[in-house]
Amino acid sequence: MTEDPNTVSEDDLHAYVDGFVTPRERERIEQWLESNPARAEEVRQWQAQAVDLRALFAGYAHSDTRDRALLSKSSGTELLQPNPDKETRSAGGRLRAIAAGLALFAAGGLTGLYAPSLFSIDAGSRPIETADSLPRQAQSAFLVYASEVRHAVEVGADEQSHLATWLGKRLDHPLTIPDLSSLGFSLVGGRLLPVNGKAGAMFMYEDGTGRRLTVLLGRNDDNRETSFRIDENDGVETFYWIDGPIGYAVTGEVPRSLLQQVADECYRQFDKSEATRS
Repeated sequence: MTEDPNTVSEDDLHAYVDGFVTPRERERIEQWLESNPARAEEVRQWQAQAVDLRALFAGYAHSDTRDRALLSKSSGTELLQPNPDKETRSAGGRLRAIAAGLALFAAGGLTGLYAPSLFSIDAGSRPIETADSLPRQAQSAFLVYASEVRHAVEVGADEQSHLATWLGKRLDHPLTIPDLSSLGFSLVGGRLLPVNGKAGAMFMYEDGTGRRLTVLLGRNDDNRETSFRIDENDGVETFYWIDGPIGYAVTGEVPRSLLQQVADECYRQFDKSEATRS
């Protein structure tokens, strides 16, 4: 990647969206995006699409011993061979072509492997898949939005009542936004986002040092209740549970003990709110 702070290439932006940049590069790209709002909006759209795709396939994100064999046998590996007629193509262009070819083949392979289960999911297994996919969706949303400076949320904390009403209607479930001030976190705001292909809600909080965490809610009427569970992925941890038709996930890059306190407090307030309405 180039070190010129005034130049950010298409490859830089794709690497930024995919999380393949160093902290220094991330800061440089974000400074450039601040000065280029049109590209910043395009990048936000890419990030949102990535979240949607991860959410869509989260329930099937498991490896199979046949995957590597399928890729090695693919005619798509021909894309890796040099083409003397296109020596002028940029390295980034070649990489994108290779990635696109492999992605298309992988998509076809996965469709062949998993299409039967996609269209004939047993009703008894659906709640388990929903629970297992919840932390991945929460972590994806956290990684995309917690790093945003100006567009982290759709509705700010100054419209908290409207935020709760709006998202509650979209989830078809009355919402109370947790107050985490006792743990040092104040509400930044929230947004609507997809969870398991349906309308979901995300609330974002921030402490005095700038650390952020998110609380994600998703609806699925087939859910089975679960106790607290913990999931970790590349340093991002999530406490999650299912209570009735709603799944909850608290995500952040904070000490696990603190994150559990936040999850406990959210559970207590959500449960108290449910009891009050009953």
